[in-house]
Amino acid sequence: RLSRWPREEMDTRPKVSSLLNRLANYTNLMQGAKEHEEAESIGEKRKCSKSPQMGTFMGVYLPCLQNIFGVILFLRLTWVVGTAGVLQALCIVFICCCCVTVCLSAPPAGGSYFMISRSLGPEFGGAVGSCFYLGTTFAGSMYILGAVEILLMYIAPSSAIFVSESPDGEAAAMLNNMRVYGSIFLVLMSLLVFVGVKYVNKLASVFLACVIVSILSIYTGALVSVFSPPSFPVCMLGNRSLAQHELKDGHCVKTLLPPQEAANTSESFNGTDAPPYFLHHNVSQIQGIPGLTSGVIADNIWSSYSAKGDVLERGSHHSAHRAAVSNHFPYVFADITTSFTLLIGIFFPSVTGNANSHLYRKELRVRMFPEPASLSDLSCVLLFGSCVEGVVLRDKFGDSVKGNLVVGTLSWPSPWVIVIGSFFSTCGAGLQSLTGAPRLLQAIAKDNIIPFLRVFGHGKANGEPTWALLLTAVLAELGILIASLDLVAPILSMFFLMCYLFVNLACALQTLLRTPNWRPRFSYYHWTLSFLGMMICLALMFISSWYYAIVAMVIAGMIYKYIEYHGAEKEWGDGIRGLSLSAARFALLRLEEGPPHTKNWRPQLLVLLKLDEDAHVKSPRLLTFASQLKAGKGLTIVGTVIPGNFLQTYGEALAAEQTLKHLMEKERVKGFVQCIVTQKPREGISHMIQSSGLGGMRHNTVVMGWPDAWRQSEDPQSWKTFINTVRVTTTAHLALLVPKNISLFPSNSEPCADGFIDVWWIVHDGGMLMLLPFLLRQHKVWRKCSMRIFTVAQMEDNSIQMKKDLATFLYHLRIDAYVEVVEMHDSDISAYTYERTLMMEQRSQMLRQMRLSKSDREKEAQLVKDRNSMLRLTSIGSDEDDDTDAPGAGDRSAEYRRVHMTWTKDKLLMWLEVCALCSLRLTCVCYRDQSNVRRMHTAVKLNEVIVNKSHDARLVLLNMPGPPKNTEGDENYMEFLEVLTEGLERVLLVRGGGSEVITIYS
Repeated sequence: RLSRWPREEMDTRPKVSSLLNRLANYTNLMQGAKEHEEAESIGEKRKCSKSPQMGTFMGVYLPCLQNIFGVILFLRLTWVVGTAGVLQALCIVFICCCCVTVCLSAPPAGGSYFMISRSLGPEFGGAVGSCFYLGTTFAGSMYILGAVEILLMYIAPSSAIFVSESPDGEAAAMLNNMRVYGSIFLVLMSLLVFVGVKYVNKLASVFLACVIVSILSIYTGALVSVFSPPSFPVCMLGNRSLAQHELKDGHCVKTLLPPQEAANTSESFNGTDAPPYFLHHNVSQIQGIPGLTSGVIADNIWSSYSAKGDVLERGSHHSAHRAAVSNHFPYVFADITTSFTLLIGIFFPSVTGNANSHLYRKELRVRMFPEPASLSDLSCVLLFGSCVEGVVLRDKFGDSVKGNLVVGTLSWPSPWVIVIGSFFSTCGAGLQSLTGAPRLLQAIAKDNIIPFLRVFGHGKANGEPTWALLLTAVLAELGILIASLDLVAPILSMFFLMCYLFVNLACALQTLLRTPNWRPRFSYYHWTLSFLGMMICLALMFISSWYYAIVAMVIAGMIYKYIEYHGAEKEWGDGIRGLSLSAARFALLRLEEGPPHTKNWRPQLLVLLKLDEDAHVKSPRLLTFASQLKAGKGLTIVGTVIPGNFLQTYGEALAAEQTLKHLMEKERVKGFVQCIVTQKPREGISHMIQSSGLGGMRHNTVVMGWPDAWRQSEDPQSWKTFINTVRVTTTAHLALLVPKNISLFPSNSEPCADGFIDVWWIVHDGGMLMLLPFLLRQHKVWRKCSMRIFTVAQMEDNSIQMKKDLATFLYHLRIDAYVEVVEMHDSDISAYTYERTLMMEQRSQMLRQMRLSKSDREKEAQLVKDRNSMLRLTSIGSDEDDDTDAPGAGDRSAEYRRVHMTWTKDKLLMWLEVCALCSLRLTCVCYRDQSNVRRMHTAVKLNEVIVNKSHDARLVLLNMPGPPKNTEGDENYMEFLEVLTEGLERVLLVRGGGSEVITIYS
């Protein structure tokens, strides 16, 4: 029975029954959405207003169908087939369909953006999602322009506002009409979307019925053409097609007018000025729709590309007269220069079936073959090439067939079926784009990965994206102002191709990384399919328009960097993180192959920081110094040790870790944080030095602070821990950096205007003293400081030759520094040296007495007390008694007098003997080891030289000697370092790790 299961786990972990119930009723809202989190936290107690939900049919299938059977199919596919030929047109359709190998059919609230952001991270997701939003917005512009083109050219040509008197101004007038009517259509559609999506859904059914009727009429017309082809005669002058609306009364005849009549007519051709081509060729009529079994596909199978202004000719055999022809002649001209790559860019938006999908469910569907809608494009290519004359297919606006829509000439029973159907289809596709694009922008804004888009995440009470719709309408207006469907379509292609490229990349990446959550339903899916689709997308971007591709990539790159530096951090378990883990694993295994070469050596820092009782860092300037030394390069580990039991202080460890992370972020130090909880801090530091890092990515340098005021400290553990860390670092063959007076070091906002960085090279340490100033000068704080190197010469050394050799060495190292050799002569040990040594030994003796047993401490205390009393007895009446004015001084004098009154002659002789013995013992202790005196003499003399030469230096670097092997000399070691660095403002004690870190080779 579950009643015996631990109750605390039942409270924190759900039972399987409740878990399955929650999964079964999973709403699939956007991860991290505020509404979803509030609904779970409150427990569905309050009823949230829900935005209108669209099902599979309305949310996915209908937008895909309206997009594929949309503006490109009705207005441009016939032109693509006629220009590229049947074979190349099939190739264009097949390539465009295959580049979308992996299709995200129904992601939640934002389409492919959801998958890309959750698979490749917020940076890629935000960048590509923003470009995808722009593509969807400009798709709305393209559909509106298509609807306006159908209205002005095929439904109501007389409704044009701008009309040109000459043929040269017709194109400009048409563009102005497109802009005016396009803006009107955009305002009406935006208002309809603003009123509510439910009205868009109601109209979508009507639009879909028109699309289906139009498609059926095309297939029916193709079948009917086998028995009775429709009558659409095309007037030809030789091989050149003539515009029917420019012929007089629509009669296809060749008439030469007499000169007197030609003077009173505006006809283009006349007997006097007729061009040679008109004179040498006759006028004829051909059937524009010869029928499915006519065999015209043999003439349409090859391409017939043309330049802007060329006359459209029948077949692939162009006339010999290729001179420029005036547009005043009634020919049908090519309006743009065509090529295979241009046709790909124009046609590709028709296969972006999932551009407007916004179903609220998440499912990946991998397809290896085009969808039925894409198959219909392939079948239409064959039908158009088999039924329609090639010169009519290349007539983009149907001038040769009396201004009819070319695809409408094939429809049954009337061309108006296609005209009306295509008009409503393009209007419906435009509404779908204006519905989907704001939701995509709202999804990006709600994820809060792009801060300046945050306002567009808000909307009406039911969740409709009002502000996003407003921005979408403004951007769509920019596309409408372009006023050319052929110029807007390549822009869409770039954004959609980039989206599909990253969708395929995400799928391939998830498969290669073997992500546990990546479980595609298609059993025969292989990552090579996605990789092939990605390569095709990339190739198509540069094939169709290389400059548009570069612009799209620059926009995506700028958004990527913006999100990286200013965007909110999101953890979505993306594939880029998995890729980073795989790359890190590979790199770590490569680093294990051997130690790094001297040329590749750089300080990999382990910075040891100490926290106070309030979890604040005691010496934050240590991290500042580390950032100046590293300049963001290499490995940096910031560690601290928390005393206590891990089971009780786990929360404190997490708080300390967050404190260190915030400090690192403030100081702009990129690295890792490691907190260790242990009973003894000394052991914790030792464990951290031994175990930090992973594999070949381990620290080689330890940075720790100097124990300030260690002499006045009652607890010797601080400086003993310091010395123990020095020993551990030395044993581990790691370099050690100890900044002294770290609080005086400059911050990152206090650059040194001038000054020197002095290096005192006493012993060779592998080149650390040479390398560190060079690294520091790479930072802006120390950049203006000059470098000086001092070395010490003994009496037997040749100081002149030493200076030359050192200058040559620095020249080979390519280090610019001033060189000076300091000579130190042997001299007698001064009284000051003896005094400092005596002070050092007295402190050592006092500290050793602190470690005596209780009875010994009582005896020593009584001995010292009696000795002080005796000294005071012998000095009664001296002038020193009058120097003290501290409170209680008179009482102490009276007490000493009372002590004097109790002394007898025997006691006096006894205590004099004791004092003599004590003095003799202290003298033996102080001078039994002459090496301490010699060591102190060296420190004093060297300190005098250093202070004399480097008193004005910004930073002084010194060799740090190793600690004594015998722990009894620890106090002497600390005193030696104090004397060595006395009088210097900023000191960096450096101890090498035993390996060479600098070389003359590049």
